[in-house]
Amino acid sequence: MGRLSRPVLTTERLRLEPLTVAHTELLVELDSDPEVLRYIFGRSLSRREVVTTWLPRRVRPEADARGIGYWVGYAGDEWLGWWCLSLDDEDPDAAELGYRLRRTAWGHGYASEGSRALLAHGFETVGLDRVWATTMAVNTGSRRVLEAIGLSLDRVEVQTWAAPLPDWERGEAHYSLTRATWEQR
Repeated sequence: MGRLSRPVLTTERLRLEPLTVAHTELLVELDSDPEVLRYIFGRSLSRREVVTTWLPRRVRPEADARGIGYWVGYAGDEWLGWWCLSLDDEDPDAAELGYRLRRTAWGHGYASEGSRALLAHGFETVGLDRVWATTMAVNTGSRRVLEAIGLSLDRVEVQTWAAPLPDWERGEAHYSLTRATWEQR
């Protein structure tokens, strides 16, 4: 894979722009909603956590150089949340798909629409061989999105956590999609 950058991606309803430090306040707002983070942290994040821990992980120059990373999404002028293809540190031909949307954006098909745009970019432009995602097994909303966009369930794995969330014992659902399967669609 050559040197790329993250382009603006558009769909029928969405505009996905590369996330930068200029979006810090939007991220702080999003991560301050404990319901948005229910299946991730089980609580809201402090401003300090967002700025010092999570923002640096979302603006990685080495990801941008490969054309992957994080995007913020808008429907018209309404900010919805973010989507990502995160670097897979163990497999340079793979990336992790993720998204986090404001509650007002839930249930409108935005998660699927933005994720499909990232899959197309990842497979067709970047040249990834595989995209994967995980969610808590009890997170039926995210599982429906992953299945709707074509990812297949690989396994459900129960892990031990230092600070487990409710229903942790039901496990983490691991999904993936290969470029070959994507191209067959």
